[in-house]
Amino acid sequence: MKKYYQKIRDKHRALKARSKTYKATWEWVSAIVFATVVASLVHLLLFQMYVIPSSSMEKSLLRGDYLYVSKLSYGPKMPNTPIAFPFVHHTMPFSKTAKSFCDGVQWKYRRWPGVKQIKRGDVVVFNFPEGDTVLLDMQDRSYYSELRAAQSQLGRKAGRQALMRRHKIVVRPVDKRENYIKRCIALPGDTLRIVRGDVFVNEHTETLVPDKEFLYTVSTMSMPSVAANLQTAFRDNGITEWGGRSPYFRMNATEQDAAAIAKLKGVESVQKELAVEPDYELFPHDTRYGWNVDNYGPLWIPSKGATVELTHANLPLYRRIIETYEGHTLTVDGEGGTILIDGQPATEYTFAMDYYWMMGDNRHNSADSRFWGFVPEDHIVGKASFTWLSLDPDKKFPGNIRWKRMFKKVR
Repeated sequence: MKKYYQKIRDKHRALKARSKTYKATWEWVSAIVFATVVASLVHLLLFQMYVIPSSSMEKSLLRGDYLYVSKLSYGPKMPNTPIAFPFVHHTMPFSKTAKSFCDGVQWKYRRWPGVKQIKRGDVVVFNFPEGDTVLLDMQDRSYYSELRAAQSQLGRKAGRQALMRRHKIVVRPVDKRENYIKRCIALPGDTLRIVRGDVFVNEHTETLVPDKEFLYTVSTMSMPSVAANLQTAFRDNGITEWGGRSPYFRMNATEQDAAAIAKLKGVESVQKELAVEPDYELFPHDTRYGWNVDNYGPLWIPSKGATVELTHANLPLYRRIIETYEGHTLTVDGEGGTILIDGQPATEYTFAMDYYWMMGDNRHNSADSRFWGFVPEDHIVGKASFTWLSLDPDKKFPGNIRWKRMFKKVR
C-alpha cells in the first residue's frame, strides 16, 4: 500500500505530464522558493546591506551611504525569531505597525565562529539595546526616555500607567530590534573615561578616529559678505550641519575643518562647545553620577566570566545587564537594603556575556552608549566593510551620486 506522500508525488508527476500550464506554474514556484531560500541563507550567514540614516558617524560615514555588512567577520548569529517574513526586519512592507515575525517560537543566543574578533575602532552594526520596548506611534523616540520623563512628573507607577494609556507599546526580541551603526571604542575588560571631550581607554588617549566631529561656535564680524563667504566655506569643507545667523553660527565639524574656518576673513573666533552641567539623560540615568557627554566615567566595561562586587553605588551601572540582558530577577530589600538576585542575597555578580562601548564619530550629535549603556555580544550583527553606493539625500539624480565613495572601505 502506497504511503500518502508517494500518492501526492505520483499525482504531481501525472499533472506535469498532462498539463503544460501546471508544469510552467510549478517551475516558476520552484524557482521563486529556491531563490528565496538561497537569498535568506546569504542574508543570515554571509552579509546584509545597511543604509546610513543619520549624521552620527560623519565624517567617516555620510547620510545615504549604502554599506556591505559582513556577518562572517564576527560570526553569523542564529536568529532568535526563526518564524518571520523574509527580507524584512520587524515590520511588514507597506505598514508602520504590523509586525513581520511570530514571537511564539524563540531560540537561545547562538553564534557560529567568525574570522576575527571585534577590535577597538571597528565600525559595527548591532541591534539597538534599548529597542526591546517600542512606542509604535513614536518609534523615533526612546521608550525609556519617555518613561523617565513621565515618571519624573507623575511618579514611578503612575508615569508608567500614563505612558501605557497614551501609546501602543510593543516588545521586540533581540534580532528584531532596530539596527544601529557606531564605532567600537572600548572592549570587554577596558576602562573608559571622557575628559573635556577627549576619550581615554585604559588611560591611553583614543586615536582611532582622526575625523571625529564636535560642535563649534563661530563668531564673525556683522557683515553680509562675511556671512555669505562663511556659508560657502561650510559647503566647500563638507560641513553638513550648521546654523545660526550673523554674527554667531554653530557647526559640527572636525578639528581640521574648524581650523580652516577660523582662518577665514571676518571670522573672529571658533570655539569648541563642551558640556559642563551634569546630564541625567545619560546612562546610568542616576543623580549620583554627575556625568555629561564630554566628561564621563571612569567606567569599566564588563567581560564574560569576570566578577564584580555589587554595591548600591555601582548597581545602577549593571542593573540592566543583570535583569534585561542576562535574564535574572533583581530586587533591593528596602531602602539601601540587601541586593537580591533570583531571591538570593548577592554581594557580587559574574557576567555571562561580553559587552562593548559604542560611540558615533560625530560626538555632539550621536545617540550612543553614553545614552543607553553597554552593547551585549548577542546584539552584534556584523562589521561594516565598504560603501557600495552613496546617494546624497539633499540632491536630485544623477547629481546625488557620490562617485568617489563607491566601493570605499569603511575605516
